[in-house]
Amino acid sequence: MKTILTYGTFDLLHVGHVRLLNRARALGGRLIVGLSTDEFNSEMKGKRTVIPYDERKEILESLSSVDLVIPESTWEQKPLDIGAHGVHTFCMGDDWEGKFDELREFCEVVYLPRTKDISTTLVRQQVRTGSPTRDREAQ
Repeated sequence: MKTILTYGTFDLLHVGHVRLLNRARALGGRLIVGLSTDEFNSEMKGKRTVIPYDERKEILESLSSVDLVIPESTWEQKPLDIGAHGVHTFCMGDDWEGKFDELREFCEVVYLPRTKDISTTLVRQQVRTGSPTRDREAQ
């Protein structure tokens, strides 16, 4: 059984997140999620999360596709996590295409397609404006 590793903030969990995690899990059988801590999001990514780390972690742990959630607190920790957890495949959404190619010296790197017309940014916009941001009938 292969071990797959992905990272993200997973704030305001939506169907795009779920589909990405399911596709990642299908690559191997065991999925580890590196979940960005609130401090990492704030200090390194310039993001403010709506849902605190502990709650985002609990939500991810409740998904059948996720086997383990670990904290992501630095950009540089990825090679260490790959080694520590015996990772075979590192995967991210294709919006990160090419940004983690240097990890190929440690494991396979795969960029998965994102779900069209959904993102946390769009969900935030919908909440702010109270209007749909995409055609839900097409889903």
